[in-house]
Amino acid sequence: MKIAIVGAGAIGGYVGAKLALAGEEVSFMVRGANLEAIRRNGMRLIMEDGTEHVADQVAASDDYRKTGPQDLVILALKAHQLDAVGHELHHLLGPQTCIVTMQNGIPYWYFHKTGGALEGSSLKMVDPSGKLSEQIPPARVIGCVVYPASELVAPGVVRHFEGERFPLGELDGSHSERVQRISESFAKAGFKAPVLDDIRSEIWLKLWGNLSFNPISALTHSTLVDICQFPLTRELAAALMTEAQTIAHKLGISFRVPLDKRIAGAEKIGKHKTSMLKDVEAGRALEIDALVGSVIELGRLTATPTPQLDTVYALVKLLAKTFEEERGQLQLRRVA
Repeated sequence: MKIAIVGAGAIGGYVGAKLALAGEEVSFMVRGANLEAIRRNGMRLIMEDGTEHVADQVAASDDYRKTGPQDLVILALKAHQLDAVGHELHHLLGPQTCIVTMQNGIPYWYFHKTGGALEGSSLKMVDPSGKLSEQIPPARVIGCVVYPASELVAPGVVRHFEGERFPLGELDGSHSERVQRISESFAKAGFKAPVLDDIRSEIWLKLWGNLSFNPISALTHSTLVDICQFPLTRELAAALMTEAQTIAHKLGISFRVPLDKRIAGAEKIGKHKTSMLKDVEAGRALEIDALVGSVIELGRLTATPTPQLDTVYALVKLLAKTFEEERGQLQLRRVA
């Protein structure tokens, strides 16, 4: 297939490199240092066992119009970064182009083809203007949950730490020809990409940990094992997860793993820094609204109190505001 990977960071670089090495025609839509590095050297992938692979038969471009229509577009950006590329995506879309969304958190398309009273509702936390639903039509979307851990260690260089699961699912739960074709392509590249009947339940299972451990780690600068083994933060994580579970149950979601086991699983990972903590340390914008704000919004829609989530959300939003002001002041000093 002709596949465009929008974003060549930790996950986009990993997925794109593996697909290219398996024989797919891959184009990375990137800018800056990443663009130049991939054009010059291809996408370099360092696996967890230390082996290195270079996908040198890939294209890299910042010109969506020139790249043109694809069979598959993979959105490998964070949720808050989609707005910046949404207006360009139509250049990559042909009549049958599918879009795989790889964002953490509650997606903008959540209520597309769900049925029930909230069918077609939009979530202001992830799509405040409604533009995403217009620019990235949900009818084209295949949902995906990202489980691997990797890191962009240099422009055009990704180090993979662990994991290979990318469960996929149609938004209506069907096992269509297109989702089966994408699953087969992923499997050929060495990924585990089963087609699920209920992609939303899988999204909640991943989100369950993200909405609790990410903000706590960002606020405390602590790793997963630290949070899980310190009684007060373990209790806080459980409280956040319980509020979220109550909301999810009202939306018809079932969890295949009990809460205590989910926390124990995070503890076993050890001294791992969450993505939000890494963003704090790197001075990047924080992925708050998709991970926490959207769940609070769903709480309002289902008349579910979220006192613990509200408190943590307020604290992390203030942290993000402080960082943003500091970045602005730093830029002004540089200009001066």
